[in-house]
Amino acid sequence: MRTLKRLVVPILLAAGILACMPARAAESPFEGQLLRLAEILGSLHFLRNLCGEEGQDWRLRMEALLEAENPDEDRRQRLVASFNNGYRGFEATYVSCTPSALEAIRRYMREGEALTRDTASRFGN
Repeated sequence: MRTLKRLVVPILLAAGILACMPARAAESPFEGQLLRLAEILGSLHFLRNLCGEEGQDWRLRMEALLEAENPDEDRRQRLVASFNNGYRGFEATYVSCTPSALEAIRRYMREGEALTRDTASRFGN
């Protein structure tokens, strides 16, 4: 009986604490695709500028994605972190435009297009 009390009290305490916590917003069914797309946009932002494209086009596309999604602060931070991870990953690898950087651009362009198309066709209105 004492063993049961030792288990029940912490379980009831934990349940009470969890019941008082605000519920986290349900993650969208395409969250993984959006996080990957954000990472691709960050990668392209770095690589395209490295290889001669001047401008903020890819960062602006990320801003448009954030505006369209209108995420809560936690989700916004995850999306921005994905963008930054994509950027920093290539920033740490490339100091000049190389054939492999150009190939990475081609691959990310194809993957980004496919992600956008697939996500829109599966989840769009």
